[in-house]
Amino acid sequence: MGRPRDPELEQRLLAATWELVTTEGFEALTMSRIAAAANAHRSDVYRRWPTKMQVVTAALAAHLPAVSNMDTGTLRGDLRQYVDDLWASWSSPWIDPVVGLLSELARDPEAEAAFLAMSKRRAHPIRDAIARAVRRGEIADVPDLALLGDLLEGPIMHRRMIGRQVMTADDLDAVVDAAYRLFTLTVPTS
Repeated sequence: MGRPRDPELEQRLLAATWELVTTEGFEALTMSRIAAAANAHRSDVYRRWPTKMQVVTAALAAHLPAVSNMDTGTLRGDLRQYVDDLWASWSSPWIDPVVGLLSELARDPEAEAAFLAMSKRRAHPIRDAIARAVRRGEIADVPDLALLGDLLEGPIMHRRMIGRQVMTADDLDAVVDAAYRLFTLTVPTS
């Protein structure tokens, strides 16, 4: 029987990983640098996460700002809250270094699976918003949740990554209104 895991060490390793990847980027990150920044041994990192992608994915899951699950009373309000939270992440200064890791996910199936699981967890608020909207009678059927997520986050990602622009409150409203109209087939009244 080995030593029990040290949660404090794990948190230090994840914090060091997050700090390094968000300040210096994915390419500059090494297991040795993570260990040194956490005042640990390289074997401590490898024992928990065998690859760089796996430790970065774990750090992302631990440090990515939460998406709130606030019930605003309307589907449109819930969608707007969700989009606000997405924009808060996509407009953060740490997003550019983190985006570099997305292209590397396909090379590590375990990291990719962990990333997809994290993405599904982060989508719970939108699933809950849809369930509330169905119960309130705002929509009759549950839409394709993956498509809804793509419709909401796609323009935000594109504006930030490709256009290198800021989204205004009006831009975010337009994204929400387009998704709302598509899934309710009505014009929002707010």
